[in-house]
Amino acid sequence: MPIREADTNDWPAIWPFFHAIVAAGETFTYPTDLGEDQGREWWLLPPPDRTVVAVDGSGAVLGTAKMNRNHMGNASHIASASYMVDPAHAGRGVGRALCEHTLEWARAAGYRAMQFNAVVETNVRAVGLYRSLGFDIVGTLPEGFRHPTQGYVGLHIMHRAL
Repeated sequence: MPIREADTNDWPAIWPFFHAIVAAGETFTYPTDLGEDQGREWWLLPPPDRTVVAVDGSGAVLGTAKMNRNHMGNASHIASASYMVDPAHAGRGVGRALCEHTLEWARAAGYRAMQFNAVVETNVRAVGLYRSLGFDIVGTLPEGFRHPTQGYVGLHIMHRAL
């Protein structure tokens, strides 16, 4: 599956599924009423961070990932990443391809590990994917996320050495 750098020309294809995922309030800690301009600013990261899109043979955007350092200063050797897959393309390996791509990027960029700070425990597909790629749950913030239908659920911190 081709994965390439994203740019502002990709935003019109990203925004509809980005908006739907964020507005649903089930998997991201973003405000559910996040506006398009703020969403674009938060997602399309400038170098040295990176945002990519997974595309099909026709160039249609299937999903996207952003990758960045998790912290600054003496903790800047730990990477992080976030992923969004268009629900119309879920279950087709897009998320796995994006996650594998971000791990390769982080390794090549010299990071020593990747950490996800807030994986909603009810997002079982994501948790399963990350575990299958070698991530461990190193802690859970009890009731750290207010799920719209399941109430207060945990937020996992997940980690993998590179």
